Amino acid sequence: MAKQKRSTVGEEILQGAREALAAIKGDTTAVRVTMIPRIDVGEIRRRLKMTQAEFSRAFGLSLDSVKNWEQGHRVPEGPARVLLAVIAEDPKAVQNALAAYRSVSARR
Repeated sequence: MAKQKRSTVGEEILQGAREALAAIKGDTTAVRVTMIPRIDVGEIRRRLKMTQAEFSRAFGLSLDSVKNWEQGHRVPEGPARVLLAVIAEDPKAVQNALAAYRSVSARR
């Protein structure tokens, strides 16, 4: 089996530029698309029947961040996005993990 040649950073940048140019010209076949689902913080919070303050306290989030996400001023990114995705799927797991962490931290 032949070894595939690894691309250099420069080649990747050029490939990205080619894809961007193709997209501008309307050629969607040459474009990579990464779909990142939107996280609706307000919907998650309302489903849990919590106020913004309760939600932020329960999950260790900044109240200002929750407000900004819900008002559309900001979008959750990085670790906050992951945490919110887990909260959306299993809020009790997050609350249990935080309670266990607080318990261990209190003993130190």
